[in-house]
Amino acid sequence: QVQVVESGGGLVQPGGSLRLSCTASGSISRIYVMAWYRQAPGKQRELVAVSPSGAIIQYADSVKGRFTIWTDNTKNNGYLQMNSLKPEDTAVYYCSALGTTIGNTSFNSWGQGTQVTVSS
Repeated sequence: QVQVVESGGGLVQPGGSLRLSCTASGSISRIYVMAWYRQAPGKQRELVAVSPSGAIIQYADSVKGRFTIWTDNTKNNGYLQMNSLKPEDTAVYYCSALGTTIGNTSFNSWGQGTQVTVSS
């Protein structure tokens, strides 16, 4: 099985920065896609940024120019650098990893989420 764990959330003032980390562990052969989603209270979960292996990184319009996603495939880690944070960025942030296991089965695993609160 594959587990995903996020870390790095917290409380930050508007204009501040946070870096979220994501670690996937288990019988992983290869990760094809790592992505970050977020869900604010009363709203649907939305895609924030996606990093497909060998393909173009994409961002939600609302975070372009402020957030950066990257991955360290040697360690099955993913990161989301968030700068110039706004109160509307407040949400639970989730990491997802899509890939194949050593047993050649596919997986799409999600973390438990990490809270990001932007407030003065």
